[in-house]
Amino acid sequence: MTTKIEIITRSDKLPTMSERNFFHSPELFRIVEQTRGQTPYMVVAMREGHVVAHLLAVLRRRGSLLPPYLFTQGRIYGEGEYDEGESREELFSLMLQAISRKLHRRLCFYIEFSDLSTKMFGYRHLRRQGFFPIHWMEIHNSLHSMPPEDRLNEKMKERIQHAYEQGVVTKRVAHYDDFRDFYKMLRRFFRMKIRRYLPPERQFYELNKSSNCRLYITQYKGKAIGSCACVYTGGNAYLWYLASRRKSHPLLHPETLTVWNAMKEAHAEGMRHFYFMDVGLPYRRNPQREFILSFGGKPVGTYRWFNFTFGWLNKIVSWFYRE
Repeated sequence: MTTKIEIITRSDKLPTMSERNFFHSPELFRIVEQTRGQTPYMVVAMREGHVVAHLLAVLRRRGSLLPPYLFTQGRIYGEGEYDEGESREELFSLMLQAISRKLHRRLCFYIEFSDLSTKMFGYRHLRRQGFFPIHWMEIHNSLHSMPPEDRLNEKMKERIQHAYEQGVVTKRVAHYDDFRDFYKMLRRFFRMKIRRYLPPERQFYELNKSSNCRLYITQYKGKAIGSCACVYTGGNAYLWYLASRRKSHPLLHPETLTVWNAMKEAHAEGMRHFYFMDVGLPYRRNPQREFILSFGGKPVGTYRWFNFTFGWLNKIVSWFYRE
């Protein structure tokens, strides 16, 4: 049977499809659609009028006055969602070809794939489309085999207890004042980080209304010193964004308490694993990685895939990061 690939850019044109994976769901599509500076593209594989696979890509407009830059980026989390019994690699190849062509025509500066289910998934198809891999690190914490408290070392337990004794609290974002402080915290943290992207405030406002998302804020004497955003999907929790004022409040350990409370709540809600989505490049000395590992997680080597629209630039960068 012939498989038809279609790319949809309006939510009112979306066909009926499963929503097991939040990162490729119609719900996230609609949230992105309402967000300034972002355009969602739902790649749909159909057979006899039935959706057998779909993949959500987001085109982001990024820019800043200091430092000055302006470009668009295509962003995809994971390989999409597929019906049981379907050839995932074959359908992924068709959808990848379609979305790559679409984004290149929009003069997207580069496309980034991350959080694939396995390190080698789609390897030859991504290579064929001109993508190149960069070694990356992820950290997975198991929540189902034992309580997260049992995985903490004594030093981490002392830090958490000290922060509680000083009056530091972490809670879910429940009203507008908390949300305003939550987003100010993120914006201040990501302001000078060129590689990191922070969506507009509207997107987090809509995410906070979703049953699949949790926003947390850490406060000391009523002032925000930490915040994070988590996604619950497929029985797992994903730490998507994390920010803190750890340099101005080093003795209060705001980053530690923010992550710890998000992890505890994920365990209480029955999530099987807690995934840190961005640990950074696998440098030998990586303070952020060592901090996250102190919660008892497991480091996992993986790939992030990149493709620059301009062929000459793609060749230079892929040569620099060659395996």
